[in-house]
Amino acid sequence: MRKFTIILMLLVLVLGSCAKATQSSKVKVTFWHGLSGPLGDVLTDMIIRFNRSQNEVEVVANPISSYTALSQKLMASIQAGKQPDIAQVFESWTSKYVASDVLVNISDLIANDPDFTDEYLQDIYPVFLQSITYQDSIWSWPFNKSVRAYFYNKDMFYRAGLDPNHFPATWEEFRQYCRIFTRKAEPRNTYGTNYVPNEWQFINLLSQAGGRIVDENGTPVFNSPEGVEALTYLTDLLHKDKSVYQTQAYDGQNDFMAGIVSMYEGSSVSITHMRQQPINFNIGYAPLPTYRTKKSAISGANIVIFKSGDKRREEAAWKFIKWFTDTEQTAEWSARTCYMPLRKSALKTDILRDFLSESPQFEAIFAQLEDAIVEPQMGAWFEARQHLKDYLEKAFKQVLTPKEALDQAAAKFAELIEEEQG
Repeated sequence: MRKFTIILMLLVLVLGSCAKATQSSKVKVTFWHGLSGPLGDVLTDMIIRFNRSQNEVEVVANPISSYTALSQKLMASIQAGKQPDIAQVFESWTSKYVASDVLVNISDLIANDPDFTDEYLQDIYPVFLQSITYQDSIWSWPFNKSVRAYFYNKDMFYRAGLDPNHFPATWEEFRQYCRIFTRKAEPRNTYGTNYVPNEWQFINLLSQAGGRIVDENGTPVFNSPEGVEALTYLTDLLHKDKSVYQTQAYDGQNDFMAGIVSMYEGSSVSITHMRQQPINFNIGYAPLPTYRTKKSAISGANIVIFKSGDKRREEAAWKFIKWFTDTEQTAEWSARTCYMPLRKSALKTDILRDFLSESPQFEAIFAQLEDAIVEPQMGAWFEARQHLKDYLEKAFKQVLTPKEALDQAAAKFAELIEEEQG
């Protein structure tokens, strides 16, 4: 019996040593990201599953409080030469990192990767390939990408005598619906919708009106007649029709959940946050109403690999990125978070087919990718975007006219471009 016990203890020690050896032999990849709440939970769950699925790579995630904080921390880490292996980034950040020569050129990884065929790349939506290409090379990879969408209260549509399965398809029809839902009533007034001054929303309206953020020379042109028309559309809803009111942060989403407004515009992932609360009405999903074009901008982050001088870590980082963005995983990521699927083949998977069978209206939101555009990749745009939001708010509050607000925002953007170019 004693001999058996000794043998058993030795076996346990050997197995434990083997497990530790396997764990320690894994290449550790540090990953900085800005996702939290339910989105961060899904990401954490998928990272854990990846780590358990193989014995070569261990991804160690470090969530940062916000994208702004992530940007600041990344810049500090680069200056100190202690950047992570991989991180979420926006297109406007990538150009700065390329100039600093701190990124692994993903085009080189693809060229030496037998898994990457022309068919593999063609499966990715063209707009995502455009967003990751800078100076004729791929420096980042699409990761968590979203589009704007509308969520609406089907019960309020039905009570107003409107088809609950039809959402306004054009700017003018949307304006009419806002008027219908704006009523003074007890115990509270109701409205068509509410708006937080939002540069992404303006960019979409600008694009639908036929305008652009910058011209082919990189000069800001969003203060064009089309830009003024887009911003005037918003300010007219606010101040002429009075069918929309201005709010802030997540108050607009909360008012939608409370039945104060019938329609709410947010990111496609907004529903993932809303589902954290009880929804007491039938909710509908719809793409953005359109005008002259159906164009709208994608948003969200890509992922980059920072140079480490250790090819094993760089290759391990690439292995995780490929796994996370392959067909099955991008389908799961989309179904669980409402981020956009990165690959066309994802729509043929069981998980997204099941998702669309439960929420068929989301198919039209996914379809916005066919006409989607990317925002400027220049580094100055990240800061200019914040200034644009401030000027939009001044127009909302009638401190400036739409033309004055956009002229001043465009001038600030031009100033930032000049500073960046030295």
